[in-house]
Amino acid sequence: MRNTAKLTTAVLAAGALTLGLTACGAGNDSGSADGPLIVAASPTPHAEILTYVKDNLAKKAGLDLEVKEFTDYVTPNTATEDGSVGANYFQNKPYLDDFNKKNGTHIVPVVTVHLEPLGLYSNKVKKAGDLKSGATVAVPNDTVNEGRALKLLAANGLITLKDGAGNSATPSDIAKNPKNLKFKELEAAQTPRSLDDVDAAVVNGNYALESDLSPADDALVLENAKNNPYGNFLAVKEGQEKDPRVKKLAKLLTSDEVRKFIETKYANGSVLPSF
Repeated sequence: MRNTAKLTTAVLAAGALTLGLTACGAGNDSGSADGPLIVAASPTPHAEILTYVKDNLAKKAGLDLEVKEFTDYVTPNTATEDGSVGANYFQNKPYLDDFNKKNGTHIVPVVTVHLEPLGLYSNKVKKAGDLKSGATVAVPNDTVNEGRALKLLAANGLITLKDGAGNSATPSDIAKNPKNLKFKELEAAQTPRSLDDVDAAVVNGNYALESDLSPADDALVLENAKNNPYGNFLAVKEGQEKDPRVKKLAKLLTSDEVRKFIETKYANGSVLPSF
């Protein structure tokens, strides 16, 4: 999960924002501790996890929870910033840092819930080593996810990155490319749909799920979950961390019940608890 303005076009972002504000309602109580806590989330797995909490845990905890789904990575943060929603759940720290810097927003993490391991997938080869010279690999085009994708390829010996290449690495930071791989930069949501048109694609875990890809079974290579900085978390606008509703939700999202739900529902390894 990560997104910058590159990840969605201005039209899509604007359209999604309009939809989101309409859905949430300009006069909602998301910013009031007495009203429901409205949380913006990606459909899979974030909204699924939140819906489990809403249906099974929230009432007993005294939490009035509403879940609003968004399919882009821009609107959840802008809606959280302007108070249209009270929190969001869809992103990782490198993405949020990049977003805040580029957009002047003040979103902060509250608690990390899960990791969606990034994977390399292909409809044309069975092993990463079988990629031919000059093969085309689709990668997400937003700043953080592209760097994350390239680091995945580097960790598996397909490329070598220049010293100092960080979370914002691009193909220009590749030092060695023994297979002369070519890179097709696409919006993250488009990478699984490109599998018939490219030799391989690096796909975010949530989009792999939505495309019926099993990371454990289908990925040629998969991100290591240990000490991974890309865990997805509940986030709020700075200053809202102590909102009683947010604290209740944070506790529920890191409960044994949610751990069991994640491990059972996503037994294919596409979503891993991070707590």
